[in-house]
Amino acid sequence: MKFRKIVVVDSCGLTLPELEKIRAYSAEPMEVYEDTPATEEEISARIGAADCVLVSWRTALTGSILKKAGSLRYIGMCCSLYDRKAANVDISAAEESGVTVKGVRDYGDEGTLEFVFSQLISLFKGYSKYKWRPQTQELKGKSIGIVGMGTLGLMVARTALHFGMEVAYFSRTRKPQIEKENISYMPLEELAAHCDVITTHLPKHTVLLTEQIFAQKKQNSVFINTSLGLTFEKDALEKWLKRDPSSFAIFDMEGAGNYIKELQETENVIVYPFTSGFTVEAKERLSVKVLENIEVFFRGSHI
Repeated sequence: MKFRKIVVVDSCGLTLPELEKIRAYSAEPMEVYEDTPATEEEISARIGAADCVLVSWRTALTGSILKKAGSLRYIGMCCSLYDRKAANVDISAAEESGVTVKGVRDYGDEGTLEFVFSQLISLFKGYSKYKWRPQTQELKGKSIGIVGMGTLGLMVARTALHFGMEVAYFSRTRKPQIEKENISYMPLEELAAHCDVITTHLPKHTVLLTEQIFAQKKQNSVFINTSLGLTFEKDALEKWLKRDPSSFAIFDMEGAGNYIKELQETENVIVYPFTSGFTVEAKERLSVKVLENIEVFFRGSHI
């Protein structure tokens, strides 16, 4: 079984070996785009009469786009799908049109985990432009607060424990099982006031760090965001950094969102101009999972 035509609508980061295997599922020549479409009209033009579309997190497939894509029956999200509301695909609109949507999970966590701790170590030791405190510091004994206790949040928590850090977390729902691992739950305001480091690992564009939270934030502390999009109010972040010039913020490209250039020019802000979790290995894991989703689709009852 095959799709009539597959379109890779933007740069999905799929590896060549897996891309060739995916190509075999397209009866007509598969179209692969390596840039991000600028408008909905351009997205619709790329989709055309395709019945399968592969899309990264960078391109939004809205309800209006899906209504125009009358031939679609499968959307392969080449990115995480944890939360329907935060997805860049209108899942409800797709389902109403009978379109199957499949995402992937847990492909870029290792790279992001390494980024978080490499940046903390660099800042605490003064290996690059900035140094957290005048004297070199260890992670041991410092407190870290994790906002969002999914797969990656738990990986960060367990790694922090190995470094001898005090670990606390905030999540929409408490996780009694992980609290048995010496990981404490705290309300968000209390977490902000208590912890030397706050790191956010949330669904796309989930803003939890408001001016009220930053107002509670501990002096001479660190804020890290590697989520897809802002988890904070930008004005509140700027006010916090001006109010407490001994504090620091760390972002990768996705965590800085559309403000990457502006944040790069802000004092005490460290911006890594790439996606921390999108390593060679992550692309390999992603590609395998995208292919597996297609294989599962055809093994099911979707004829």
